[in-house]
Amino acid sequence: MQIRMTTSVPTSAVLLIGVSGGSGSGKTTFGRMLQANLGDHFCGILAQDSYYRDMHEYFDRDGGTVNYDHPDSIEFELMVEHLKALKSGHDILVPNYDFARHRRLFESTFFPCRPIVIVDGILLLTQSELRPLLDFAFFIDTQEDLRFQRRLGRDTRERGRTPEGVRDQFLNHVKPMHDLFVEPSRRFADRVISGEKSFGPVIDEIVYGLKNPKAGTMALV
Repeated sequence: MQIRMTTSVPTSAVLLIGVSGGSGSGKTTFGRMLQANLGDHFCGILAQDSYYRDMHEYFDRDGGTVNYDHPDSIEFELMVEHLKALKSGHDILVPNYDFARHRRLFESTFFPCRPIVIVDGILLLTQSELRPLLDFAFFIDTQEDLRFQRRLGRDTRERGRTPEGVRDQFLNHVKPMHDLFVEPSRRFADRVISGEKSFGPVIDEIVYGLKNPKAGTMALV
């Protein structure tokens, strides 16, 4: 692992906020809205998707046998190592995953440590070694049909997928893994939020609580 020390963020000041929920639930939207309100200089987003293991040797077809929604598809060992580094005030180098070619790229992306890091991923709360590193965890709750429609749009638009492949993958892997791993992990969340309503009021509460910790109650809870 390559890490770099930053002098701008005291170790005790780094706050890790987990955002979990099913694929297409609205996790990434929620995280980006929170980051936009806090500012890029103050808040960064670390995505679980960056830590996919290289699958190109096993890939057979779009929507085929490779299960990208099982915890074993993610290199959580490295992700935990990186979260510990951030907690210690270090910068990290995040892997880059090519979703079109199903492989991890050689080049990494520099990720500077900041006072707040949002950790985004469907399987975060399934990991016993990762959960204690999160200072707070949200679970975004969204009905299955809406999650599928959102995933269909994203994967065909951003990841070079076919509608048939997305549908097959959802039925064969996404839904079974959601039912087996993701949905049960909601019990580890500190707060469950609907992914079918506007995030605006919740974001406002959180931002106010983070910026005004002495105002009375911490709006995270």
